Amino acid sequence: MTRKYNNQIKAVDLFCGAGGLTHGLLNSGINVSAGIDLDPACRYPYEANNDGAVFLERDVTSLRSKEIAEYFEEGDIRVLAGCAPCQPFSSYSQRYDTQKDGKWELLNHFTRMVKSLKPEIVTMENVPSLRRHEVFEKFVNTLKRSGYNVWYDVVESEKYGVPQTRKRTVLLASMLGPISMIERTQHKPITVKKAIGRLKEIKAGEGSVRDPLHTSASLSPINLKRIRVSKPGGTWRDWPTKLVAACHKKDSGNTYPAVYGRMEWQKPAPTMTTQCFGYGNGRFGHPEQDRAISLREAAILQSFPKKYKFVEKGKKVEFTPLGRLIGNAVPVKLGEAIGRSIIEHIKTYTGYMEEVLNEKKNN
Repeated sequence: MTRKYNNQIKAVDLFCGAGGLTHGLLNSGINVSAGIDLDPACRYPYEANNDGAVFLERDVTSLRSKEIAEYFEEGDIRVLAGCAPCQPFSSYSQRYDTQKDGKWELLNHFTRMVKSLKPEIVTMENVPSLRRHEVFEKFVNTLKRSGYNVWYDVVESEKYGVPQTRKRTVLLASMLGPISMIERTQHKPITVKKAIGRLKEIKAGEGSVRDPLHTSASLSPINLKRIRVSKPGGTWRDWPTKLVAACHKKDSGNTYPAVYGRMEWQKPAPTMTTQCFGYGNGRFGHPEQDRAISLREAAILQSFPKKYKFVEKGKKVEFTPLGRLIGNAVPVKLGEAIGRSIIEHIKTYTGYMEEVLNEKKNN
């Protein structure tokens, strides 16, 4: 029996984090009814910035499909998004025991939800190396056996308006017909200068009174000397020998040239990580100011709006939990491109009308 649709696209975002994907989907015109994550720190930024989307603090491993089904209505074109935490699949995964690390199984729990709910559309975003893992191959094969048309590839986020060189595996699957990512929306990459060049100048360890998130981590005396001799786009190899860390003088240390580096104004930023607020954790030094980038700058480089709220008014700004939320997020502009890909696909296969989207945007 052919299912009748009411032209309402509705999504539930598993592993929603601070709401990067949800915000992008909303911007594209997709209604997101709920975001689910185990981390309680996600609640405030998720609900404060994404009107109508409810945050559920739940462990996906114990989540039942009928709990998700409650956030869809009869006739909805249902989208299930699942961006499982990427650490077990990343290039650093050597330190994980894939048999013991529960995060490795999160993709299997996402598979369980898909098999039970059978949503019309499925999407997932993760690190490029995920494609090499058996758990991903199993996921794709399960989708195909369940009747889905599956597309996946490594996507360069800068082609969709994200001001950083972030490569991600994006998967799209549909019960309606063949689906794929839309063509690039940004032909000239957005530079660091265009993204953050106008923010208020601050010093290391200080922040803006008007925007508490525009705060930079403090620097030790030795790191302050190091950043003062660092060149945009350069490495610690440019420093005087007396400033080079002992670990970098070893042969093994020569393989890490990107740490303690400055960004370049006229290029996109490097990939934001959970430690992007630390000068010594990558090329996260400000192009001109003697400090690491602020949390707000990191969020903007993840294409979050400049006024996206991460901390309740009066609450303390803490680097580690906020760095985790920002670095782990799906870039908003990438999420928007994923949403636009889904809408274009649905318009093709269900007669989804442009006026429906226009009505949503005007309300």
